[in-house]
Amino acid sequence: MLLTNEDRRLLLRPLRTAGWPLIAGMLGLQLASTLVPAGTAVTVAALVADLGSSSRADLFRAALLPLCLFGVVLGVGHLLEALSDPLQFAVKARIDGRHRAAVAELAATSPTIGTLEQPEVQELVRLAQAYPDNWTERTPGDGAITQLTVLVGSIGVLASCAVLARYAWWPVPLVLAAAALARAVGIRQGLAFFRVWRSGIKEGQKARVWADLLTDPAEGKEVRVFGLADWAVLRMRGHILAMFEPAWAVSTKDLRRQWPMVCLVVGSLGTTYAAVALSAVHGHTTVAVETAVFAAAWSVQQGFFGFDPRNQIGALPGLRAYEELKQKLAPRTTVRADVPPVPVPRTPPDPAVPPLVRFEKVGFTYPGTERTVLDGLDLEIRPGELLALVGLNGAGKSTLIKLLASLYEPTSGRITADGHDTADLGPDLWRRQVSVVFQDFVRYQLPLADNITLGQDTGAAPDRAVIEAASRDAGLEEVLARMPDGWGTPLARSRTGGVDLSGGQWQQVVLARALYAVRSGARLLVLDEPTAHLDVRTEFEVFQRLAEHRGGSSVVLISHRLSTVRQADRIAVLDGGRISESGTHEELIARGGSYAEMFAIQAERFASGYQDHIEEGELL
Repeated sequence: MLLTNEDRRLLLRPLRTAGWPLIAGMLGLQLASTLVPAGTAVTVAALVADLGSSSRADLFRAALLPLCLFGVVLGVGHLLEALSDPLQFAVKARIDGRHRAAVAELAATSPTIGTLEQPEVQELVRLAQAYPDNWTERTPGDGAITQLTVLVGSIGVLASCAVLARYAWWPVPLVLAAAALARAVGIRQGLAFFRVWRSGIKEGQKARVWADLLTDPAEGKEVRVFGLADWAVLRMRGHILAMFEPAWAVSTKDLRRQWPMVCLVVGSLGTTYAAVALSAVHGHTTVAVETAVFAAAWSVQQGFFGFDPRNQIGALPGLRAYEELKQKLAPRTTVRADVPPVPVPRTPPDPAVPPLVRFEKVGFTYPGTERTVLDGLDLEIRPGELLALVGLNGAGKSTLIKLLASLYEPTSGRITADGHDTADLGPDLWRRQVSVVFQDFVRYQLPLADNITLGQDTGAAPDRAVIEAASRDAGLEEVLARMPDGWGTPLARSRTGGVDLSGGQWQQVVLARALYAVRSGARLLVLDEPTAHLDVRTEFEVFQRLAEHRGGSSVVLISHRLSTVRQADRIAVLDGGRISESGTHEELIARGGSYAEMFAIQAERFASGYQDHIEEGELL
């Protein structure tokens, strides 16, 4: 069987998103269209009958009515065809648009990003978005419309069979069986080719990578300097042949096996046509009946071959991926047996006061791996303090920040805010109090003002005074002064009147965004390597302003420069998945542990003139 009943239901389900008026209109057009072949057969037969039974004098008068009916049927058929295409396009566009919006909303609103980061989930997202990448892929709109067409088309086949049965009953099963069998053989061959082609898609993707390498200006320098052109062309050619050769072999084999379908179609139609023709010759039936049988039998055949099954087959992977994606990204309550229940405070955390945040025996392991990133970590973030978190690369600092922002769920332990488990508070409520500057922050191609107020839309217009104060605290005045259109300047040269920023200038914009959030109500500011593109002195000045203008908010700072974090109220060292040291800069230096050792190494490198910032060019 080509499709199961569940497949058919899955294909039809998106129709409801198109809206019932559009669906009713399309269904009415399809019903009318599918009856046109049977109507044509009847009117042609009536025309031939009247022509054959009338005298030459009355020929025109006798033929006028059936001729008009025949013209009306043909005209209606053409009109329905003309109306059907734009209506189907509208239905398809609405189904596909709403489907992709649902996929985007599902991915963007999933509570955490841990599942979304998994490669298999990313592949599900790609499939569910249903952007056809080759001829085998179809959209949900394609599949839904074709499935509806198949169901409605069966009515037209039945109507043609009814016309055929007016002559005799035996051609009906003969023509039906032959058409169904020929269609089954064709679909089986098509599916075999379909599967072979899809198995080679990855080879085609690899070939595209090499093609992009050869044509992209950015890679063009190395292609020419290192003489990679011939080597890359050979790689691309190898992948293309690996993709096409199996498909060519299947196509050649299918061409040699077309005769069964030809024999079935020609045999059933030929037998029916010959029988009715002989009957008409011997006077057992009329030429009108013969004409009706000819037209009706051909209509039955066309009813089985009037749709492309690839629309259904190609749409199913995307629809199945979406259903699986809903299960994987659905909110779920994590029950951790290692966490004893605690009384929930009667009052929620006060959004106007920085919360006391505690990591209590927190452990975390990335899904699909066995490496423990955090292992029984205990950490306290006190209200209003500036806490610096340091450690070697790969120690888990950025992972800890994502746990703090409820982007990951702890594998064990819990994170509390004023005694509330943040998992119980829910990510939306908790994140209103948290503002994070990530190390890999996004550079939005929006005007400068929008880049700063991003995510702080409360329904009212942004306060320009607050924007200016946050920008001043982030040291953004010099960048603003060089903007050709001030706050309205887009931060992308690809936009009209836009400019490109250097890495350091972008970090100042993102710092201003974080400080704007603090001035707008965030009570916990988290900065993950926010000034890696700035030199040491500029970074020191930025953090000095940050310490002065953070108000009553708590600040968690991650930085690889220990000369900067010495300004923090407290410094915590992350090592081996736990906090190994905690205290002020002076206390940790006096202790002579890992922090003191790291600080001494950095001080020596800085004294020798080493600059570890990364710069990408100035404002253009």
